[in-house]
Amino acid sequence: MSVVAAVALGSNLGDRAAILARARAAIARLAGTRVEAASAVEETAPLGPVPQGPYLNQMLRLETGLGPWTLLALLLEVEAGEGRVRRERWGPRTLDCDLVLYGRQRVELPDLKVPHPEITNRPFWQRELAELGLSLEAAVGSPKT
Repeated sequence: MSVVAAVALGSNLGDRAAILARARAAIARLAGTRVEAASAVEETAPLGPVPQGPYLNQMLRLETGLGPWTLLALLLEVEAGEGRVRRERWGPRTLDCDLVLYGRQRVELPDLKVPHPEITNRPFWQRELAELGLSLEAAVGSPKT
């Protein structure tokens, strides 16, 4: 059984556009996964307290037979392949791959939360989801308050 998932990509170090392109290609090669669509690439200001340069962001709509844990683990491998080192929260990064939506599922575990808990705080994610014909409400109903 496959589900539609949304994965956000972001980069603010190195050749950001090339990194996003390689990430899209790597995700398209994941077993049991197909990239159905990609939003336009958008430059945004960084979030959080750490001074850093702007990000390039993009959302992918995937059809995948992978479970959410497996998909997340593979996304983290894609990040590592681009030199991502997790030093500080909200810090600069070569690549960030966030599992934003996974079908209509809600997951509330220490290392995996779906829908992504920051979805309502990132207007660019909401624009990108809409461009792909996805939304938080359509995926899982009204967000928790």
